[in-house]
This record gives sequence, structure tokens and C-alpha cells, in this order.
Amino acid sequence: MAFGRLRSLKWRLVWRLVVLQGAMLALLLILAIGTLWITGHLADEPDEDAVVDAVQVALARDADGRLVLRPTADMERLRRDNAGLWFIVRDRQGQMLSEGRIPAEFARIGDALDHISQARLGWQIGDEPGLPTARVKRVDTAAGNVQIISGSAGRLMLRKLVLGASILFLSAILPNLVLMTIATVIATSMVVRRALAGLGQAAAEAATIDIEKRGARLTVGNVPAEVAPLVRAVNDALGRLDEGYERHKRFLVDAAHELRTPIAILQTRLEALPPGADKTRLLEDMARLANLAEQLLDLQRLNRCTAHFGPVDLVRIARRVATDLAPLAIGAGYELAFDSEAGKVMVNGDQMALERALTNLVQNAIQHGGRRGTIGISVAADGSVEVADEGEGVPADQRERIFEPFHRLTPLDRGAGLGLNLVREIATIHGGRITVFDRPGGGACFRLTVPRLAQTQQIIEVGN
Repeated sequence: MAFGRLRSLKWRLVWRLVVLQGAMLALLLILAIGTLWITGHLADEPDEDAVVDAVQVALARDADGRLVLRPTADMERLRRDNAGLWFIVRDRQGQMLSEGRIPAEFARIGDALDHISQARLGWQIGDEPGLPTARVKRVDTAAGNVQIISGSAGRLMLRKLVLGASILFLSAILPNLVLMTIATVIATSMVVRRALAGLGQAAAEAATIDIEKRGARLTVGNVPAEVAPLVRAVNDALGRLDEGYERHKRFLVDAAHELRTPIAILQTRLEALPPGADKTRLLEDMARLANLAEQLLDLQRLNRCTAHFGPVDLVRIARRVATDLAPLAIGAGYELAFDSEAGKVMVNGDQMALERALTNLVQNAIQHGGRRGTIGISVAADGSVEVADEGEGVPADQRERIFEPFHRLTPLDRGAGLGLNLVREIATIHGGRITVFDRPGGGACFRLTVPRLAQTQQIIEVGN
């Protein structure tokens, strides 16, 4: 099954929060502009001083002494950019000149302001919004001293609205969004790390779970409430696995024990038969059956063998195995040879487990050695034991698989496929290894290597 690239929860939260914050700020900007638009605060009113200055420069009198506006660049620009432009010009004699749509509120207000040099007219805070505003100023022009009242009732044009919104976004919204993004990244990292700290602890506990260490459970108290159901489900699954393993183990132990009695009875009856080839064959089959029962028990004893570790003599173990299995090997047509480079090779281990491993190797040689030649057992001074036969050997592509449980080289092999797997398990528990290679003269050679005790430990053991 292919899995996609895992996505970080932290960054998913960061980007979603940043998008949400950006959307909220944009919505606030739209609401603010919309509110000002509706209430009239965004009226496109030109700068009153610019209007007054433009009118002051353009104002003149014609040949009849009437007030007129000369075409100037400033006036043309004001008329072009401000659709709602309006103003009133009034001289001391009461002559008036106006342009644009004059609000009714300011149509006749000039008479009352003759003595005012300048003023700002419009609604105050608390008044009804949306009323027109105006600027009153008395200035000297080419036409004499006049009073100018200017204002606008226009609306904000689209380009100015976009320009204003862009300026507001760049000056206020964007900096705030950047600051909020930085704060979100920092805060989210801290929050996620603290919130998932308990989940990291549970993951570390899960990594230590092993089939040989049953009863392990993940800690639930420190994980977030949203993840707690998953952790509890894992704990329930571990509990069910423990129960199933215990049932399986009890079944194997009970079955092995139940088999021992009928096997012993059958072996006694077979030994009472007259000598012959059939008797030899039956005794070999009985030995394999008894060995299978012992292997089932050995699989359960492996978990407890480390409690019986101590200094043991590898030479003594190998010699005992050779002595016990010599009749079986000779009866199967082999010669059995034993050799040791040293009189004593001390290793740290469980004597029964090591003896069982060597027994399985010799029985494997008896079964696959071709019923001819010599089965050799040799102990090296470095703490290794070799069991060699003169059979067909083990193919190179099978030299790792033969140590897997229930694996057999040929489908018709009468072995259960547990013996070599048990040897590898025993070697692993002792910190050693089991290897197989071709014997120089033909056949297979299995080498079981176990670390030797330090020299000082051997001296103490001999002294005791």
C-alpha cells in the first residue's frame, strides 16, 4: 500500500489561521469603507484651499465690470476631477458669480457673512451625518476683494476608492497581517508542541513494545482528549493480543506435555521389538517426535532462560550431546566424531538452552546428512561449536531462510522446521550467532558462536 506524504498538523493550523485572519481583516476593511460610503463620509470633496486658490487666480471682470472666470489650467483640472464642484463668488457690492449645483443651505448665506474673513461650515459631531459642507474665505483678486464659498456634493470615484483602499491595506492591514502571521507561527508551534507532548510519549512507549514484553500499555493521561480514544483502542488491541498469546502459549505447553507420555510409552514398546531396519526407522521417527515435543517446550522456556545464565563449559556440553546422540547417529548409518581445541571453554549462558541448540544441530545433520559419512562436532577455543556432515549441503539462496520457523528445504521433509529456528533464537539470546557454510570436502557445516567469558572470570570459576 502506498501512503502519501504526511502533512504537518502544525503547518496546517498555521496556514488556516493565517487565511482566516487575512479574511477577517479584509472583511473589516470592506465594512469600514462601506460604512463610510453609506454615511457620506467618503464624499469626493476637493481641497477647499485648492478651489479658493484656483478661483482667486481665474477671477476677473469683463468690460462691463461683471465678475468672470478666465480659463486656467487649475480650473479645468478642478472641473474635470470633481463632478460635484460648486462655488459662489460675491464682491463687496453684492455682485455674485456661481458655478455648479449650489446646496440650498448655502444659496443665500453670503449676506450674513460679509464681516467674516474665513470660516468652515458644516455638521458637527452629534449632528445628522450626510449634510453638505462649505468653506468661506475672503480674498483679494484681480477683480477686487471678494468672498468665496466653495464645497462639493459629489461622491467618491472608483479609482479614488481603489487608491484609498490600497493605501489603507498597505499601511494598516498588511503590516498587521504580517505581525499576526509571525505571532501565529510562534504561538501555534508552542501550542501544538505542548498539546502533543503526551502523544510523543505514547509513541515512544509504543516503540518499546515487544512480543517478549507483554502487558505494556500506552499512557492515556497526557494525550489530548481528541486522541485519547485512539490510544485507548490501541491499549485494548494490545490487551487482546496478550490474551491470545497467553492462550497460544498455554496450548503449546499443554500439548507438548500431553504428548510426552504417549511418546514415552510408544518408545518403550518399540525398543521391545526384534532388531531390524523397521525398528531403526521407527525409533528415528520416535526420536523426531520426541524432539518436536521438546522443541515446543523449548520455545516457551526461551523467555526464562536468561534468568539461569552463568558460567558454563562449552566443551562439556558438546561432549554430552555427542555421547547422548551417538547411538542415534550410528543407528542411522553415520560415524560420530568429537574434537576440541581446548580442555575447557567457558561461556556465559544457560546450560540447558545451549545443550538443546547443539542437540538440534546434530539431529539436523542426522536427518539431512544422507545417512553416510561422518558427523563431526568440534569446539574451538574462541567459543564456537561446529557441527558438520557429508550430505548435499545447503544452497546459498536458502542459508538465511532455513532459520525461519516452519521453513523446510523440501516439501516432503518430515521435519517440523522448528529446530534451526530454535538454534537461532538461543544464539541471539546469548549474544551470539549461527551461520552455515559448505564443508571443504562436501556437505554442510553449522557454526554456533557464543561470546567467551573474560579470562579473569574463567580463573574465578576454576578456583571455585
